[in-house]
Amino acid sequence: MADQSLARLQSHAMSRRTFLRGVGVTLALPFLEAMRPAFAAESSTEIPRRMVAIETNMGILPQFFFPETAGSEYQPTPYLQRLAAHRQQMTVFSGVSLPGVTGAHAAERCFLTGTPHPERGGFRNGVSLDQYAAELIGHRTRYPSLVLAMSNENPTLSFTRSGAPIPAEKSPRKLFQKLFMQGRPEEVEANVEALRQGRSTLDFVSEQSKRLNRSLNPADQHRLDQYFTAVRELEQRLHSSQEWERKPKPVVTAKPPEDIEDIRQFVNKTRLTFDVVKLALETDSTRIVSLFIDTTVIHNITHHGNRPEVLDELRKHEEGQFDVLAGFLKSLSETPEEGQTLFDRTMVLYGTCMGSANSHSNVNLPVLIAGGGFKHGQHLAFDTENNYPLSNLYVSMLQRLGIETDKFSTATGTMRGLELA
Repeated sequence: MADQSLARLQSHAMSRRTFLRGVGVTLALPFLEAMRPAFAAESSTEIPRRMVAIETNMGILPQFFFPETAGSEYQPTPYLQRLAAHRQQMTVFSGVSLPGVTGAHAAERCFLTGTPHPERGGFRNGVSLDQYAAELIGHRTRYPSLVLAMSNENPTLSFTRSGAPIPAEKSPRKLFQKLFMQGRPEEVEANVEALRQGRSTLDFVSEQSKRLNRSLNPADQHRLDQYFTAVRELEQRLHSSQEWERKPKPVVTAKPPEDIEDIRQFVNKTRLTFDVVKLALETDSTRIVSLFIDTTVIHNITHHGNRPEVLDELRKHEEGQFDVLAGFLKSLSETPEEGQTLFDRTMVLYGTCMGSANSHSNVNLPVLIAGGGFKHGQHLAFDTENNYPLSNLYVSMLQRLGIETDKFSTATGTMRGLELA
């Protein structure tokens, strides 16, 4: 069976979704030049467009996010400086919010739906942006969408057309297994144990991958080597994280900190999630991802009362989040695809449901969008008192995915000032 699969891989043209198969393991491949004839046959016009939508739920300190000037000559704020390498591929917004979405923390469930008044009794949510898109283009990939969360609870950004919440996957390791491992239950469990002991998914498909590599041109060989390196590095990080969980914690006499999670571990967990998301996009396993980053563990310091020492502590946590985001954007920009990059074809929405967690405000939301083929490098500044609908951005994103619509939720049109590249 394996030889037959390899023979198919080495035929005149490879399918866009080509796999290496081993016992209990299926490893999707990134786009290679050798796939081009088959891909052209599948669709002579389609360019894969992707969307990653991310919400952090405890606000973002506005004074460190919003630039003072509008346009392309804006001076980057401390948080945006951490994304400076991607300035020309990023648009920052101010003066935007979701019309009628109030209720402070209750608004977190409406970041991708825009459904007004989540704080009211009998509230029924609407369909989320990612699921609206998945209904129309999700059939093009193995997984119509990935619904993910960084949380110990059960939050989600994704809701069906009937308003039902879609449970999120919270484990990067389980997500990795879902994407790259299949077979009989006993095979999967055996391979999971092998991964725990340090073996690589690539070990299960090693002979196929070696033979395939010999049949490729130098550019494809380099591309495949980059991909395999990313897989191995991710597996090593997943293994390292498990090892920390097994090690006993030191016994101390000091009292535990007040609801403050170790920023180092939070950043590492978020980075692991982004690593798996990047591989999912790179292999075209999905084109639509939602990620809820729950920072409730630092809720108490978001009510900082402008105390300098508390602001400093909160700023360090939020800087960690922007550093991880920068790393994710960098990984997308370094991944080639048909003369472009994964970043060129992937919209990354990053924002929050509260303009100020200190005052529980749901207006003037800190939001940015990066990549995806828009004309970027600007700060689009709208009225901070009479906000512009953030839902208009969602219409622009849907259209960029190739979906013909001029409506979504409370949108009044597309996002003014955001044009296609």
